[in-house]
Amino acid sequence: MDKLVIEGGKKLKGEVRVSGSKNSTLPILAATLLTDDKCVIRNVPKLRDTLTMIKLLRSLGKTVDYNNNTAVISGAANSSSADYKLVSTMRGSFCVMGPLLAKFRTAKVSLPGGCVIGIRPVDLHIKGFQALGAGIEVEGGYVIAKAKQLKGDLIYLGGMFGPSVLATDNVMMAASLATGETIIESAACEPEVEELTEFLIKMGAKIEGKGTPRLVIHGVKKLHGAEYDIGPDRIEAGTFVLLAAATGSTLTLRNVNYSQLLVLMDRLEQCGVKFKKGKDSLTVTGPKKLKPVSVTTYPYPGFPTDLQAQFMALMSITPGISIITDKVFPDRFMHIAELNRMGANIRRDNGAAIVEGVRNLFGAPVMASDLRASAALVLAGLVAKGKTEIHRIYHLERGYENIDEKLKKLGAKIYREKE
Repeated sequence: MDKLVIEGGKKLKGEVRVSGSKNSTLPILAATLLTDDKCVIRNVPKLRDTLTMIKLLRSLGKTVDYNNNTAVISGAANSSSADYKLVSTMRGSFCVMGPLLAKFRTAKVSLPGGCVIGIRPVDLHIKGFQALGAGIEVEGGYVIAKAKQLKGDLIYLGGMFGPSVLATDNVMMAASLATGETIIESAACEPEVEELTEFLIKMGAKIEGKGTPRLVIHGVKKLHGAEYDIGPDRIEAGTFVLLAAATGSTLTLRNVNYSQLLVLMDRLEQCGVKFKKGKDSLTVTGPKKLKPVSVTTYPYPGFPTDLQAQFMALMSITPGISIITDKVFPDRFMHIAELNRMGANIRRDNGAAIVEGVRNLFGAPVMASDLRASAALVLAGLVAKGKTEIHRIYHLERGYENIDEKLKKLGAKIYREKE
């Protein structure tokens, strides 16, 4: 197992290409289970999570060739049971349940695992499948669904903390092969759900309301193969924007969709960060002196929970006080302890963190608790005085393609060592 070592205090400079979206790739790969025809998915980032999904597809009988960020998936799935060893490592893999249920009228999928960022139940998934006519049992750590026939229905998918992206994906995929019309109210509106919708339509699905809280799915008898180019990862893009802001650097991001970053740009402009938009690029210049800004995370188009930890790391070196509240995952604050180990002054107050900016962070050995906390520690390490060692970087590898190599090219002093 590797650890990352960062020698902080180096300014960054240059260009970085944003990889394909992890959170779009996973459900799109799962959607290929809905057809026996060949599908070609391009701009697939090489990550632990995408490789896990590819292994899962192969375990279900699909043939997958993956080279140069292109996945070619063909053949028929021959199993409706998703193995615990794969699903338990990554929550996103639970989205094979909808396609398996639609294809086989039965599915057995392990309850999911992934990052420890608070309670993330699958109740909305189950609610959606039951509305489509499936009987559900939870037994021995598996969700088992069976249906003689899936039938369209009116389904409300709002949860305690808003719509669920993965539940929207799962129910939409199952409904695409159901009989009749399915209406999903309070559907998630994230760009990643839009991308899955676009891919399903390319496969022959009939779906209205793309990108809105109301999806109307007219079930079809069969879906066919399709080709699709995955769009840029807005969370990776946002992370590099925050890295530029924190280090007072000028960076140009290529392959970026500015419209998906509006709320982040709005908050960072209040911090003093400057931006210059291009057609598919964004140039970011961090200020000499940052200003504190408070944020609250919400479902899209609100401030993303997946950028909360990185933003907190930025505020930890910003003079003044900011309050960061997470309305999506209220317990997603495990990074506070590690940032405080580096000299930050952050305290938890129920579902919020109160951040009092300090003059300097200091390098220290720290432990990554989840994917986005890992990115926050990288940001902290880049601005800290001295050497930072980040352990458990397998979390980082789940969602950031070659981030250490990208940072090296920008001038960061970062390298891997064996634990």
